[in-house]
Amino acid sequence: MAHRGDRDEVGERGEHREQSEPQEISPLTLNRLSFYLRCLRQLQELGKARISSQEMAQRYHLSATQIRKDLAQFGEFGIRGVGYQIDELAEHLDALLGLDRHHPMVIVGMGNLGSALARYVGFNHGAFQVVAGVDNDPRKIGKAVAGFTIRDATELADVVRASGALIGVLTVPSEAAQHYYDALADAGVRGVLNFATVRVKPRPGVPLKNVDLRINLEELAFFLKE
Repeated sequence: MAHRGDRDEVGERGEHREQSEPQEISPLTLNRLSFYLRCLRQLQELGKARISSQEMAQRYHLSATQIRKDLAQFGEFGIRGVGYQIDELAEHLDALLGLDRHHPMVIVGMGNLGSALARYVGFNHGAFQVVAGVDNDPRKIGKAVAGFTIRDATELADVVRASGALIGVLTVPSEAAQHYYDALADAGVRGVLNFATVRVKPRPGVPLKNVDLRINLEELAFFLKE
């Protein structure tokens, strides 16, 4: 994917000009854009109106060149020597990342992790909200959690339809993950976040993101070796 150029001031040379978005964005770029947006939100809370890529890099331990190159893929923002207009850039990243719309979520598996995620404020913030949950344990079905009543997992399709859930969250045992991913896809969700400790086979049109906290711990263990 070509950039406008390799000069340090790319992305901070003139007025904002709209650019057609690239067909593909790498996961690493998406991760950086999400982090840039978090930085901008913090700067808004601090009452700042503008920031340069260099100042942003120093404040948040980033690369100024990388910031400029990433943003240059989607338009030109800021004025050389003045920096980025924070509110404008945050609004643009919101739209680019799809955070300017509501993304209701359904959790499949309302055990310890599923229940914790349903209650966790950081998981229910901004564009994201857990609106429903299902389980196959009769002891859990019918209980109220985080403003909704846990339904039977056999009713998943009806739950998705009634709640309008667009994202499914899997917190089920490994052996059940593929079954419930397929069930979520059949029910019409648009994407799935998988906390099960197994990789499942995704379908076209229903992107899958795996979250395995143990992998991160094992990476730390590697660096802690004597």
